[in-house]
Amino acid sequence: MILLKNKWLIGLIFLLLSTQAKSQRLDSLDHYLRIAAENNPEVLSSFANYQAAWHKIPEVKALDDPTLDIGFFLKPMDIVGGRQVADFTLMQMFPWFGTKKAARNEATHMAKAAYEQFRESRDAVFLQVYSQWYKLLALQEQLKNNQENKTLLEQLRTLAQRKFASPQSTPTTSYILPATTNSNSTSSSNSSGGMSGMSDMSSSSSGNSSSTSMVASSEMSNMGGTSSTGMSEVLRIELEIMELEDNIKSIESQLLSAQGIFNTLLNRPLDYPIVLPNAIEQVVFVLSSDMETQIRANNPMLAMLEQERNAYIAMGKMNKKMGLPMIGLGVQYMLINKTRDPMLAMGNMNGNDMIMPMISISLPIYRGKYKAQQHQSKWMQQMAIDKYRSTLNTLQNDVNLAKNKLEDASRKISLYKKQSNLAQTTYTLAIREYTSGKNDLTNIIQVQRQLLDYKLKEAQAIADYNIQVATIQKAISYNQIIKEDSSL
Repeated sequence: MILLKNKWLIGLIFLLLSTQAKSQRLDSLDHYLRIAAENNPEVLSSFANYQAAWHKIPEVKALDDPTLDIGFFLKPMDIVGGRQVADFTLMQMFPWFGTKKAARNEATHMAKAAYEQFRESRDAVFLQVYSQWYKLLALQEQLKNNQENKTLLEQLRTLAQRKFASPQSTPTTSYILPATTNSNSTSSSNSSGGMSGMSDMSSSSSGNSSSTSMVASSEMSNMGGTSSTGMSEVLRIELEIMELEDNIKSIESQLLSAQGIFNTLLNRPLDYPIVLPNAIEQVVFVLSSDMETQIRANNPMLAMLEQERNAYIAMGKMNKKMGLPMIGLGVQYMLINKTRDPMLAMGNMNGNDMIMPMISISLPIYRGKYKAQQHQSKWMQQMAIDKYRSTLNTLQNDVNLAKNKLEDASRKISLYKKQSNLAQTTYTLAIREYTSGKNDLTNIIQVQRQLLDYKLKEAQAIADYNIQVATIQKAISYNQIIKEDSSL
């Protein structure tokens, strides 16, 4: 009895301790899991339901209330041995042997099923917290990448502006911003041809003034084209920066919305501040080879259905015993006064109260309802068995699907990391070629877009990977993961 009374307390203590990490940093996911376990209304509701089910056990194991019948005679009735004034009858009914035990077993299994339902509700909320947490980190990573790319574009704009301001600057092969030069400095490769032609024509023996005029006209045309091209490059970079600024504002809006959803799971105000770590990291996870065994042993939904089946078995036993007679034990007390009639006085017995023990037996002769109750319990047992199999199949399918997504996300993370590194190298080389006049702005912007895209995809792939890990962990219950990993 003491063990049964303390089970719910042990479960509560385990719940509160299970989500506490060794270090409760504000940017720790464990910190927010603990808050969700303590504050989420759905978790609290399921825990209250479990408490209500557990407190039903004393109710069902108790006997029915005894009945007390009291009767008074408005005019005392003369009987042999006195005059009867009142009659008191006390009766207690007892069900057949083992009926209350079966009822207690049923209530106990139903309470355990309610506890497993509470675990399932808690794990479902934990999965939502996990998912929303990694979405927040992915959005934060997207925001950082867009801001970094905006910085790169601003640096590129500065480079293009300097190139536009000094179109005749000497090409350089190093990745540095070119210094501003005056218009009399050495020209670029396009205008060098024009100046060389002019020099050749000036040194010709003809000295034709019209030829000199044509050379000067050609030089001015080339310089005008270079200036126009440089200005268009600056404007194109401005367009890219404007697009990135719009993306940043959009991500900031999505981040605020995601923070509101996260705070809702913790039952806090929507604008309550959330502390996030600096970067999203891939969770270290090794897939177990005996996943099905762990699911059968630890999944709360399967445990709940198993407890329900045991409860229906106990219900069947109780219904069977309810069809047996009930026994009532009681006592009748008759209050008798003395009579004045000598014929009824009976000597010394005149006026003596009478006490009469009583026994009663119920006759369950209408068997239809009892048979129906037994059939009902059998069908409910079958329902629990079939639902157990269906739930197990669903869990196995979900885990198998999560495995495939996990492998796909892992492969994408590796791919996007390699592509990001390659794109970064390509971007650096493209900038160097641009400063030396061997590359154009279109290629640089394309590489820059690819670099941003790969980084965003990598962050999203990491978030997807971590969410799939949390999904697989939920199938074997977070309690089991907590036991195996002291960091949770």
